[in-house]
Amino acid sequence: MNNPTSHLRARLKELKVEHPKLRARDQAERLGVSEVELLSLGLSKDVIRLGGDFKDLLKDVKQMGYVMALTRNDHVVHERKGVYDNLTFYEGPHNMGVAVNPDIDLRLFMNEWHYALAVIMRRDKGGDLHGLQFFDAYGAAVHKIYATPKSTLAGWALIVEKYRVEQEPIVITDRQRPTAEAERPDSEVNVRTFQAEWRGLQDTHHFFGLLRKYKLTRTQALRLAPEGLVTPVDRLAVETVLATAAAEGVPIMCFVHSKGCIQIHSGPVKNLKRMGDWFNVLDPAFNLHLATGAIDRAYVVRKPTSDGTVTSLELFDEHGEMITYFFGARKPGQPELPEWTAILEETAWTVTQTV
Repeated sequence: MNNPTSHLRARLKELKVEHPKLRARDQAERLGVSEVELLSLGLSKDVIRLGGDFKDLLKDVKQMGYVMALTRNDHVVHERKGVYDNLTFYEGPHNMGVAVNPDIDLRLFMNEWHYALAVIMRRDKGGDLHGLQFFDAYGAAVHKIYATPKSTLAGWALIVEKYRVEQEPIVITDRQRPTAEAERPDSEVNVRTFQAEWRGLQDTHHFFGLLRKYKLTRTQALRLAPEGLVTPVDRLAVETVLATAAAEGVPIMCFVHSKGCIQIHSGPVKNLKRMGDWFNVLDPAFNLHLATGAIDRAYVVRKPTSDGTVTSLELFDEHGEMITYFFGARKPGQPELPEWTAILEETAWTVTQTV
């Protein structure tokens, strides 16, 4: 009898022999399945399917103590160590939540959280790695949590015991995401009123509402921005910006999105290193791994607020998808750090001098 699951297991075994260092995400891509389906093939003592209310599960992660939170998209990986605490979830159709802490700082879009696995990764060096992994309806990871040497593994075990469900491999019949809507023609946009509303912004968070109101993609909005508020810069400007921030001790904010989570680092960066195609931040509590070859466009963006202008560096891939973006570290009610403004304005000025 032809068993698709058995066939996939055999193909995975061959792939591991041919490419022993491939990560699960890359194995899944090679085999034409989703990451969650691939991992669930190994349901056993090392891979346990979890269920129940993921909001309650996330609140229970505090029992693990000091952990590493990981959120990524196709081109960047954001890893931040700390303690899960201060989680709040909101009623309503958007099913959103936040974790607001100096270290673990997240924006959670729970409608995208469909599957969960507890995973033990067996390692020859450094000891076994215990984790919790969450995936969307298409089997792509939205967020992962890993124990650290400072973690309480008893907390991980309690979560596994509490949220364990029937141990059936996950099968996803449709892994194809809906095609994004085509960008509106610029001629259909009331550019004058859009620009006026941009200039009248009082809070950076209101920018998302502005995009929805005018039905704009982010890159289209940047193209139609008021004069002087958006400057295209070199696609690799991020390396110079972060190197300058590190050298001058300027704390930053770094945002990375998956489909179901935004993860934020606030604080300094120090240890920067290029390794092959990746530009990395390798600090004790914060790691960032950025595939710079995927950066197609980069912009310095300025948004008015009640606290003064807030300036960001925003990176996009060839499809106009956001890769990551950076601000100077700040709290609501506080103006932007002048040192951060100076770094980005110098970056933008350099471009204007070479045009």
